[in-house]
Amino acid sequence: MRVWELNARRWMGLLLAILGSVIALPGRTSVQAEAPVVVLEDFRTKDPDGFPAGWKAQRNETKARQSYTIKSEPEGAYLSATKADQRVYKKIGWDPRTHPILSWRWRLTFAPTGAEPIASVFASLDTDLMVIPVSTKYSWSASRAEGSVTEGGMFSGTEIVVQSGLNPLGQWLEERVNAYEDFKKIHNHEPAAEAWGVSLLAGPGVEVEFGSITVSAK
Repeated sequence: MRVWELNARRWMGLLLAILGSVIALPGRTSVQAEAPVVVLEDFRTKDPDGFPAGWKAQRNETKARQSYTIKSEPEGAYLSATKADQRVYKKIGWDPRTHPILSWRWRLTFAPTGAEPIASVFASLDTDLMVIPVSTKYSWSASRAEGSVTEGGMFSGTEIVVQSGLNPLGQWLEERVNAYEDFKKIHNHEPAAEAWGVSLLAGPGVEVEFGSITVSAK
């Protein structure tokens, strides 16, 4: 092996080690469980203002805390989103190979004309070399057909429509996707050994609610 190749490999190894240490910074929760179903979030724990504990805002923390609040009903707690214009996210790791199925529920209560998307759930199973989450965006669309796919770009993930239309209003809908297989189809490689986390987004002017988020073996 030539000297320059050896040096290049050494530098690459150093870079990966540094990136690995960055990804493992405090503030991220990892789920290490052999149970067939693991709860990533059940919205039972909240800050004094009602914002979900352990979650962060994509841009403006103050506005996010006004838009995303935990509420409850006899069936359990949920996250209510109103007048949101940004994502909220939770860094939580799990093994997407052993728990490839991502499930959640959501309920639409109001959507203005032209709102797009209604809501989205982002599964981030990896990060790029800049340690930016690599996500698949699962959306509820007002107009696009279920199963529609929009390819992502440098700063946006591929979007898959899993729910279409504005009805039924006020009813919980269950979603179930194979985030692991979707990631491999989109990126043509395996995701990281540990996922980065999940994000939620309510569309402009939309009033929507998110229920428990889980991952499972099948």
